[in-house]
Amino acid sequence: MSKNKNALLGAAFLMATSAVGPGFLTQTTVFTEKLASSFGFVILLSILIDLAVQFNIWQIVTVSGRRAQDLANDLFPGLGYLLAFLIVAGGLAFNIGNVAGAGLGIEAMTGVSVEIGAIISAAIAIAIFLFKEAGKAMDSFAKILGFIMIVLILYVAFTSHPPLGSAIQHTFIPEKFDAIATLTLVGGTVGGYISFAGAHRLLDSGVQGENSLKEVNRGASTGILITALIRYLLFLATLGIVIAGVSINPENPAASVFENAAGTFGKQLFGLMIWAAAITSVVGAAYTSISFLRSFHPFVEKYQSYFTIVFILISLIVFVLVGRPVKVLVFVGTLNGFVLPIALAILLVASRKQRLMGNYKHSLLLQIAGWAVVAILLTMGFNVF
Repeated sequence: MSKNKNALLGAAFLMATSAVGPGFLTQTTVFTEKLASSFGFVILLSILIDLAVQFNIWQIVTVSGRRAQDLANDLFPGLGYLLAFLIVAGGLAFNIGNVAGAGLGIEAMTGVSVEIGAIISAAIAIAIFLFKEAGKAMDSFAKILGFIMIVLILYVAFTSHPPLGSAIQHTFIPEKFDAIATLTLVGGTVGGYISFAGAHRLLDSGVQGENSLKEVNRGASTGILITALIRYLLFLATLGIVIAGVSINPENPAASVFENAAGTFGKQLFGLMIWAAAITSVVGAAYTSISFLRSFHPFVEKYQSYFTIVFILISLIVFVLVGRPVKVLVFVGTLNGFVLPIALAILLVASRKQRLMGNYKHSLLLQIAGWAVVAILLTMGFNVF
């Protein structure tokens, strides 16, 4: 496999596994219970929005050769600092939940306390950034655990016996719709730091310039489709449980699905699934959040790995002291749905500036789709609140 293909697959899995965290599992289960088979339509709508977002962001960032905060600062002085603050604050909030989810996974598998599990998981994540080739180690880690998650959720979806006909029908012709669910899914899949995880990783891998567009698009679509596959399989698994009349435990919705679908072995499967989802999200959130600070000072650039480690440690300490209610994970996903249109709008404006993009002409179709997403998300967001 060529260097570029390795980089693109690594970026795709980093984006996908960053999206598939504890909040992702919780949100999908909660909204499937609420909307039943019509939740498939929300997933479909979110996939279309996600593709428009990722194609725009990945293309603009990689063609310009600049990270998002640098483009924003070059567009309007100080705007990059605002964007970085929003991304890093949201990434930290998400990462507290990610660390907690990793602890919960180890507890389910071994019986040790959530706090001890969180400490063990944080230590594993930190170890990745101590490697000399931390980027390659991160890519391999994301790919391996990404495949494990797909296999696990495929098994659970199969054993829960979902009504496939009804699910497919209502994916295209829903019986009901929920704007909060859509905003939360988009926020949890490409909102906040997640939008930039793959694009910034490509820059670090040396993939940039207009000549790379075809490969960049393939990487962006791969990341979204991996995320969509896991989301839809979890939706089917949950739907099978809901249709069977089994009540979902509101304190741990995703665990209910695994335990009811796979019996006594389900708890261990859930533990492995949420641990894999959480630990990869810990790595992705920490890496991407710090990537928004690296260009602001040479000291941060030089010691980026240590800053990433500190970010993970802060997430761990806050969790141990404060905890992680399920509602927070859903709320942060919704909040990230607001950060997304702001970040996307900044990049869309930047894409029109020749001094930033050179002679590159960003696709008119993508610009229209991007601005449509900005308008849709802002409208839904203001209606929700």
